[in-house]
Amino acid sequence: MSGVPDDVKQGKLWGVGLGPGDSELMTVKAARAISTADVIAYHCARHGNSIARSVAEPHLHDGQTEERLMYPVTTETTDHPGGYQGALDDFYAESAERLAGHLRAGRDVVLLAEGDPLFYSSYMHMHKRLAPHFETEIVPGVTSVSAASAATGVPLVEGDETLTVVPGTASTEELLFRFRSADAIVVMKLGRTFERVREALRRAGRLDEAFYVERASTTVEKVMPAAEVNPAEVPYFSIIVVPGRRNNPRFEAEPVPGEVVVVGLGPGHDSWTTPEVRTELARATDLVGYTTYLKRVTPRPGQRVHPSDNRVESERAEFALDLARRGARVAVVSSGDPGVFAMAAAVAEVASEPRWHDVAVRVVPGVTAANAVAAAVGAPLGHDFAVISLSDRLKPWSVIERRIRAALAADLVIAIYNPGSASRTWQVGALKHTLLQTVSPDRVVVLGRDVGGPEESVTTTTVGEFDPEVVDMRTLIVIGSSTTRAVPRAAGRLVYTPRRYEVGGEEPAPDGAGSSAAGSAEQPPEPGAGLGRI
Repeated sequence: MSGVPDDVKQGKLWGVGLGPGDSELMTVKAARAISTADVIAYHCARHGNSIARSVAEPHLHDGQTEERLMYPVTTETTDHPGGYQGALDDFYAESAERLAGHLRAGRDVVLLAEGDPLFYSSYMHMHKRLAPHFETEIVPGVTSVSAASAATGVPLVEGDETLTVVPGTASTEELLFRFRSADAIVVMKLGRTFERVREALRRAGRLDEAFYVERASTTVEKVMPAAEVNPAEVPYFSIIVVPGRRNNPRFEAEPVPGEVVVVGLGPGHDSWTTPEVRTELARATDLVGYTTYLKRVTPRPGQRVHPSDNRVESERAEFALDLARRGARVAVVSSGDPGVFAMAAAVAEVASEPRWHDVAVRVVPGVTAANAVAAAVGAPLGHDFAVISLSDRLKPWSVIERRIRAALAADLVIAIYNPGSASRTWQVGALKHTLLQTVSPDRVVVLGRDVGGPEESVTTTTVGEFDPEVVDMRTLIVIGSSTTRAVPRAAGRLVYTPRRYEVGGEEPAPDGAGSSAAGSAEQPPEPGAGLGRI
């Protein structure tokens, strides 16, 4: 019970952004809200001083109630039983209740926030607790990002450049990932994190492009190269700004010789394209690849795109190498992983010729289809496995079958790539015939079609039950070993191959000595006649 009469209208909570420090950068609406409020609230450290209050002071007047919300801890240790976070949680709850008392009594409350109330601000902790119960309005403010960017006098981002804002408190691994993949960068929450942030910029190759801005927009504003800053003198109210390279005067682009980078987009889902691949795609002057794969890439302005048919790998590799020899940065685009039945081998084979001796070639890995299909059902690749392409365009079928039989004899899990196409229609039937001759018909089989794509389907079946007619070029087949298990569960079936292998388990039958099911198996299609004799 608050003791407030029921007919008293509740007050309104205002989250008011003050801008980065200069009182003249406060908006007209913010000034009006401050001057008309019944209660002015602001956070402060244990010393009691508040930068937010000093910025708002020109608009304060006698008669207003001030609520100073003093943090119990900032960076020091605490004996609170819940630790640092527990102390803050209690503080936020108590502060919210103090402000709620004013609001219930019909008094409007302005909670001051440096910068913008919803951008790394203390205001949001009160907002989350009070907004569900009281009328609330946010007055946005000029952020420190804008002020620091203005202080450098350099355009922050232009055109299709992206801006990444990172807290200095992030882990070193996260900082490196963001710094390497971003165009323009802003790092906040420095102070004692500065030295670690600067080292991450150096390791990412971005330190020479970075500006240090201290107390932006104030009379003591300082701007200098981040490499020249004394870490012992860095206050919390400082920012590192790395403008996009299009306008950054500190970025000195070294002449980069042409090169070919072969990248893999992953098996279909955009989230499976790695950050490293995205970076290489963004840096490339030319994109080369099979038409279907290039449609998955959105070229940036100025990039040249060179699509081609799927059956001209050598010609595509030669074209890419020729572009690179003339100074282009060429990304050759594959699906999945470029080194698994894809363009990395084609490029390497052509590049090994003497005429391409001076052209640099790199390969950037991607998620391959076998891993994607395996993950969709659990862990069928949890033990030793083989990867075999069923395409006989570049090797004879006799070699393919010999390898399949060898992998089965070794009791390996097998991932089958390129099982069939419009012009290759009998190979999957021949594969099933070989399996029925060699292993138990209840051996686990997984069919993953377009995994990671819009038409994804995954089926767990057996050697005896799987239908070759449902398999096409977009399907990957996983054939389990004798230890692979498909376990029905209430939460969904899991397929896995145990990491431990017990000797003396099921042994694959010798050629032509399959189970009774093999005797009734369909005969292989005519093109695959003589499969039992290699």
